Amino acid sequence: MTGSRVDNSKLNVRQRRLVFRAWHRGIREMDLVFGQYVDAHIMNLDEKAMDELEYIMSFEDRDLLTWVTGEVKVPYDVDTPLFRDILDYRTRMDFNA
Repeated sequence: MTGSRVDNSKLNVRQRRLVFRAWHRGIREMDLVFGQYVDAHIMNLDEKAMDELEYIMSFEDRDLLTWVTGEVKVPYDVDTPLFRDILDYRTRMDFNA
């Protein structure tokens, strides 16, 4: 998968911004993890979850990559149910979609 498959016409401005940021991270692996996760969940995220997702995605890709791969322990303030859901989703991703 090389980019979002979400119909932007069904999203508000904030949702479109999150989709774009998820697919344009800087490290391709993070594009795939966050992009696919956001595509799959953006329609069901409430304002609080979008706040949390924006916070998580505010970190540098290198840090996110080490947390996602388990190379480094996830910091307490990032180790939230949403981040754990992203980690769980990563294990079920279809890289051939």
